[in-house]
Amino acid sequence: MNTALTRVASAVQTLASDPAYQQYICDACGYIYDEALGDPDGGLPPGTRYADIPDDWACPLCGVTKADFTPYTAPTLDALRASLTTTAPVTMRGAAGVVIVGAGRAGWQMAEALRALDATLPITLVSNCAGDVYDKPLLSVAMARGLAPEAIAKETGQAAAARLKVRLFANTQAVRICPDTRTLRTTRGPLKYDRLVLAHGAQAALPPTLPAALCWRINHLAAYEKLRAALGRVDVDGPKDVLIVGAGLIGSELANDLALGGHRITLLDVQTAPLARWPAEQAGAPLLDAWKDLAIRFVGGVQVAQLEQVAGRYRLTTACGQRFAADQVIAAAGLQTPPRLAQSAGLAWHNGIAVDPATLRTSDEHIHAMGDCIAVDGQPSRFIEPIARQARAIAAVICGAPPAPYEPRTAVVRVKTTSRPLTLH
Repeated sequence: MNTALTRVASAVQTLASDPAYQQYICDACGYIYDEALGDPDGGLPPGTRYADIPDDWACPLCGVTKADFTPYTAPTLDALRASLTTTAPVTMRGAAGVVIVGAGRAGWQMAEALRALDATLPITLVSNCAGDVYDKPLLSVAMARGLAPEAIAKETGQAAAARLKVRLFANTQAVRICPDTRTLRTTRGPLKYDRLVLAHGAQAALPPTLPAALCWRINHLAAYEKLRAALGRVDVDGPKDVLIVGAGLIGSELANDLALGGHRITLLDVQTAPLARWPAEQAGAPLLDAWKDLAIRFVGGVQVAQLEQVAGRYRLTTACGQRFAADQVIAAAGLQTPPRLAQSAGLAWHNGIAVDPATLRTSDEHIHAMGDCIAVDGQPSRFIEPIARQARAIAAVICGAPPAPYEPRTAVVRVKTTSRPLTLH
């Protein structure tokens, strides 16, 4: 970390230690605004009080306004128990309880939503990683904010599990669902369930011309930590040449952040402009203009033909014969839902796990799904904002509380390219 970033990190640490600073949660997406940390990308330096935030400031994750935030304190089990209503009968009361697959934002919010309605319901969470609690969008702004990879997690998986009285199966793969016996097979043995919630997300897509062993796919904290270690420190190891394939949301955000971190970026895409999902004048053109002073070279209209390792570096060849050399290669060619678990249970599939729009129930009445892995009427839901509403809808069904039907909405997307933050519809 360079001297300037060290000073910023030290200042943030000092502010964070002040107990007078408060936190506020976005009621739409669950983003937590910490007064000690502020939102530097949104023009709020560390130490900015909530009362001093301009009315036109937008949530950095989902784009809603300051008016949609309320005071927040991480709930303890006692607080959740105290919030229980006596009018909501609990209809699901089996010994096996609820098993949640996935410990990302969706999995943990599902656990919190269930705990808010039932303090004694058995909950088991299965995670293929450590299950640490963190905001995934930070992975594409960490360098600009001076965040070391180890500082991204807000809470360890073990601490979160203890706080919510959840049984956590960390570093455990969910292998197969046996719906006839209501059993989830895992690499740590079988788990019985009364209700199963699939919140395992989507995985980074890998074009067939990109060998998995030769490129990074940054879709979780563990992969990001390894990438940062491979890049080293610019002030010690010098800048690296990084090639990113895919100029959508993730690719553009990573390109921006790694360039601000001092690296040289080549960004490739089959489209002729970045963020091609939106009109060029709304997204691509402003972004290219903002990148004029950064070490980002965008090359559009190309397809990858081959990626190979040559003398300790990587060489990518396009279908039209262009060649690019790099120290590291990142694949950012979109997301896809892994079908294995859904197929093992015979669940209906339509561009993702098909769910009922209101209850998020799958074609199996004992299985729900939420987050990046689902599709409503064939439309995937891969944004932050819906997750909290999805968790509340499922929890109400499972615990027999008054219905809280989920309503799909058109997403407002915040592109976290700190050189030119964009809000897209």
